[in-house]
Amino acid sequence: MPDMPIKKISIKIKNRHGDDLNTDLRYKDSNVKFPLVILCHGFKGFKDWGCFPYMMDKLAEDGNFCVSFNYSYNGTGDKVDEQSDFTRLDLFAKNTFSRELDDLGSVIDYFCDNKIASEYDYDTGDITLIGHSRGGGIAILKTAEDKRIKKLITLSTVNNFDRYSDALKTKWKEAGFFEVMNSRTNQMMRMDYTLMEDLENNPERLDIKKAITKITVPVLFIHGEQDITVDYSNSEDLYSRRNEVHPDLKDSTKLGIIKNTGHTFGAVHPFAGTTAALDNVIKLISGFLKN
Repeated sequence: MPDMPIKKISIKIKNRHGDDLNTDLRYKDSNVKFPLVILCHGFKGFKDWGCFPYMMDKLAEDGNFCVSFNYSYNGTGDKVDEQSDFTRLDLFAKNTFSRELDDLGSVIDYFCDNKIASEYDYDTGDITLIGHSRGGGIAILKTAEDKRIKKLITLSTVNNFDRYSDALKTKWKEAGFFEVMNSRTNQMMRMDYTLMEDLENNPERLDIKKAITKITVPVLFIHGEQDITVDYSNSEDLYSRRNEVHPDLKDSTKLGIIKNTGHTFGAVHPFAGTTAALDNVIKLISGFLKN
């Protein structure tokens, strides 16, 4: 099986709002039903960012049916050559956490459809979510509310979506929007206050710290010790909360703090090759998926 070539197929999935979710599948032809692994990118991210294709290739080579997708309002374009560029900042401005949760739910629904599942070799009873950064928070929330998820892996996850000061939120609310600089593209990226209203209106559904205590499936937290974007204490906090509520599940709760690396484990965009830290992360993920 390791020598079999990986197939890569790009498709579009309709979300529950009628928007397209640009989605990539990576898998090998086999009579074996592979575990279904779904990747959730983070803030200012996309499915083809840096190391994500490399990581999903490796996991597919290892015997997993791998799915990566762009959130409908992540700001990237719809055409194939625009799916790594922020050409829809109008949509980025209107994005919310609830919309991302809905998008992920639509992806899961699509692959759990019996007609779709019969076309490929994957197991709808063995679904793992992988989420990076803000996507880690989304993956945690979805795992807590969707019993179809059997394993959860977070990479550099946040433990709270409200990461803004009171002073900033006051100005944000008064202006109706807030702008952040994308240091890679030099674009000013606007976020409407509807993002904060989403948090205010859905406190229970969007509570990551509470969600982690509701999860009873195996969980792997991975974080870089030198992460200056999201401190590794975020993962430590969630790991501790899970163990405090579910001490009986301690053997299925793993925490990997990777030394001498940061938020993306040394990877950059465009991808410039792997790193020792990134390969270590992939090794941890592979081992967790097999156990």
